[in-house]
Amino acid sequence: MAASSAPFAFSRRALVLGAAALAGASLAPAALAQAPFPSKPVTFVVPYPAGGANDMLGRLIGQKMGEALGATVIIDNKPGAGALLGANAVAKAPADGHTVLVGGLATHAASPHLIKADYDPVKDFEAIGLLGQAPIVVITANESPLKTLKDVGEIAKKKPGEMMYGSSGNGSPLHLAGEMFDALNGSQMTHVPYKGGNAHIIDLIGGRVPVIFDTATNSMPLLRGGKVRALAVSMPQRLADLPNVPTFAEAGYPGFQFTAWYGLFAPARTPKDVVAKLSAALQTALKQPEVIEKLRSVGVSPASGDSAELARLVPVEYERIGKLIKTANIKAD
Repeated sequence: MAASSAPFAFSRRALVLGAAALAGASLAPAALAQAPFPSKPVTFVVPYPAGGANDMLGRLIGQKMGEALGATVIIDNKPGAGALLGANAVAKAPADGHTVLVGGLATHAASPHLIKADYDPVKDFEAIGLLGQAPIVVITANESPLKTLKDVGEIAKKKPGEMMYGSSGNGSPLHLAGEMFDALNGSQMTHVPYKGGNAHIIDLIGGRVPVIFDTATNSMPLLRGGKVRALAVSMPQRLADLPNVPTFAEAGYPGFQFTAWYGLFAPARTPKDVVAKLSAALQTALKQPEVIEKLRSVGVSPASGDSAELARLVPVEYERIGKLIKTANIKAD
């Protein structure tokens, strides 16, 4: 009996050890997932060149979030393909929270409808939080006979094609805003696209283009410098820096809803606790007086930083802007 019991004892011991090994292996991913975050520098991918509004926002928010997280934040500018290049890099990055996209209207609503994207704006990201919104400001030259937004709307309606508006390029927020105004007004303006830069502003000031549906980030420095005149802003209330400029609703167009919005995103399947930490750091940053002042100085109204707010916004904007692009037959440059 003793001889026959030894193999049984050995087999039982082997099973116990094997079960323990399997249990340890199954716990390993969980242990890794629960590792402290952040465990290395956090990279903020800005899908635009250095020096622009998006780059400034990324650097400002990145620095403050880094302080809140106790981490180093690195800015990685990845411009190209209508901001799709940088967005795709983040979508394909490890889902550990150490790679973040400074995205927004272009990456999650407009460009994927204009250029073939290698990612799904809704499914391939986790929303960290809405950073802010830059309203549309309709601007014209100081000497322009256009005194109100109604002047623009009436000419556009009565004389199809005669009212021209400039933009920084096809599919830009400036172009989309003009098309949205046409759709609301039942009119037909002539879009004059420029290849980026400030050529459209130069022609506006020179009187060669009568009006531009500009973003506040671009137009606020011009307005502060007295180089152009504002006719309306696309916010529910008047801007504190432009108290004499009516909202679109006050100007007679309550249905106009369009802003250039900015948000932070992580790759899909990033752990919920990591996203929550990033969102909390963003909310902390957005409450700092220095950040609020800086954002407002460039025409951005600070948002809450709440992840659920951004998660609700993305699919709505993706569908709404996509419909506009299709209806207006907008093509990429």
